[in-house]
Amino acid sequence: MKDMISSFTRGLCFGNKLGCVSRISFVIISLIFHFSPVFAQFNTDRLIAIGRSALYYEDYVLSIQYFNQAVIAKPYLYEPWFYRGIAKYYLDDYAGAENDCSEAIKRNPYVTNLYELRGLTRIQQEKFSEAIDDYTRALKYAPDNRGLWHNRVLCRMHDKQYDEALLELDTMQSRWSQYARAYVMRADVYMQMKDTVQALSALDKSIEIDPYDGQAWAARSIIYLSREEWDSAVVQLDRAIHLMPRHAGCYINRALARIHLNNLRGAMADYDMALDLEPNNFLGHYNRGLLRAQVGDDNRAITDFDFVLKLEPDNMLALFNRAVLLDKTGDLKAAIRDYSKVIDEFPNFWTGLEFRAACYRKLGMTKQAEADEFTVYKARLYKHLYGTQPRMDPSQIRKRSDADVEKYNQLVMEDEQEQEQEYENEYRGHVQNRRVEMDFQPMFALSYVPQQHEVNSRNPYDEQVEKANAQLKNRQFYISNTHTSLDDAQSAVYFQLIDTLSQGIENTSSTVSAANLLLQRAVAYSMLQNFEAAIEDLSTYLYIDSTSVLALWQRAVCQMRINRFQASQGTNVQLQNASVRGDLTHALELSPESPWLLYNLGTMAAFQQDYAVAVDYFTAALRHDPSFAEAYFNRGLCRLYLKQQQEAVLDLSKAGELGLYHAYSLIKKNNK
Repeated sequence: MKDMISSFTRGLCFGNKLGCVSRISFVIISLIFHFSPVFAQFNTDRLIAIGRSALYYEDYVLSIQYFNQAVIAKPYLYEPWFYRGIAKYYLDDYAGAENDCSEAIKRNPYVTNLYELRGLTRIQQEKFSEAIDDYTRALKYAPDNRGLWHNRVLCRMHDKQYDEALLELDTMQSRWSQYARAYVMRADVYMQMKDTVQALSALDKSIEIDPYDGQAWAARSIIYLSREEWDSAVVQLDRAIHLMPRHAGCYINRALARIHLNNLRGAMADYDMALDLEPNNFLGHYNRGLLRAQVGDDNRAITDFDFVLKLEPDNMLALFNRAVLLDKTGDLKAAIRDYSKVIDEFPNFWTGLEFRAACYRKLGMTKQAEADEFTVYKARLYKHLYGTQPRMDPSQIRKRSDADVEKYNQLVMEDEQEQEQEYENEYRGHVQNRRVEMDFQPMFALSYVPQQHEVNSRNPYDEQVEKANAQLKNRQFYISNTHTSLDDAQSAVYFQLIDTLSQGIENTSSTVSAANLLLQRAVAYSMLQNFEAAIEDLSTYLYIDSTSVLALWQRAVCQMRINRFQASQGTNVQLQNASVRGDLTHALELSPESPWLLYNLGTMAAFQQDYAVAVDYFTAALRHDPSFAEAYFNRGLCRLYLKQQQEAVLDLSKAGELGLYHAYSLIKKNNK
């Protein structure tokens, strides 16, 4: 194909305007067909490559569709089954992922990753015994894979195979004597066996090897909490929180210890922080509600119990606490409603009957009040009625599973204070962990979907795009740097659009019309993450009109997305990056005032860690568009990397002001 193109380009002179090429329309149309295979004609390797790219960009549903086509085309290959299993794993379809891994293993039983992924899917389904079998088989082919040993030990712990787990930990520690996490797991096994002395010894060894492992300090705190040694627990948790400042459970546990040390202000601060990090944390809301009630912050305590009851509508203890607070704040009818629900569930709960009777009397409902009081009187002839709310007693803690309504005012803790152990999971790391707070905003490109901004709803404008839209009938181009993952219905729309555009290209005899359709199809391919096909269409378009800013711009972005995926796989992409820079630079020469092209060049430089050059490009983009939030954000990040703290904060603050609100959390993080 390249030879054919070269022969044509040597013999013919393509002008810069479409009118100059009318005499070679037949040649161009021929090239279009060579560059534009329909979806069904893609070879399987290419389908898998496109699917993996979509997987990398977290477009899981779309990637599954590509792998489906590969499975249909060549069902005997294990790769499409395996990669489809990864996509399903990301979508939490663990049963489907397990089935795909099993199919892949049937086709190639010698690939370690297949057993590793199937083991993870089985862990998510709590099939620990079967996961152990997978890791055992994987270790036959990769006996030195420490992650496989790590996960198998954790599975044995969950399966209560404590002796086997200890034996395997012996093996791990003989092979990897400086692997601190092995000692943390050993401590966890001893904790399950109620041997806190040996657990502490193992944790001491772990901290000796790696004093910066927050999990080890958190595990030690759990032992001290179980012994009710509150001061020691706080010391361990202080260290754990210093090393793991975003771990909500550590704040919850420290709050519990601080309450026992009568440090209510510190406990409240810990609950606030825990709920900032994990807004749906049950223990955080429940215990903070009790603490707020104790210090007289009744209205905000009600808010906490409202939230608890959204999480667990049938939690009678939370309901009774809310009733008491509604009673104290004067909402007597609502209090009676909640009291009644609790009493219906626990007819012999005398405290509830007394409190409801008091509400009835305040409302002048004497008959109902006397009925409740008489019920209690019959049961407690020997006792005086008490009508005051018992204060929270921090020395009393109930387990979360304890539903004794008489313990409504006791703090709650989990049934088992187990150390959270993480499975070694390379699949989670490849995608989710790549999305970090300090990640640059992506490049802008043509899209069929408007820019989806956090707050600011402005529609990016470009003169070249508007001219192109004037020639479109049913759709229009937008400038966007966001990509929404497509579901089956949405991707089907773009596949249909590609078929329609391909038919239009086949039926047209006009080079101008063909070029217009090519650009549309390239954008449709981009929406489907099929960047190679998009680049082929755009390259053909540029043979027709080498001065098209939009084609150069879109081709550069498509190539950059391919490059980032390939770089993540360990491929050297320096040459490909040079072609991206060439396209963007050429486009900028043709449209020197485009803030989008300047921004894209800056973003590319930032990706390559050339931060000073990137700052210059972003600054130039902001001269043309002073409201360019993404340019402020990226320039701010570059300045952080350049240690220009003051200027960085100003840029990030401006980005937040313009709608990129997560810039504020970045400011807060870096100020700390």
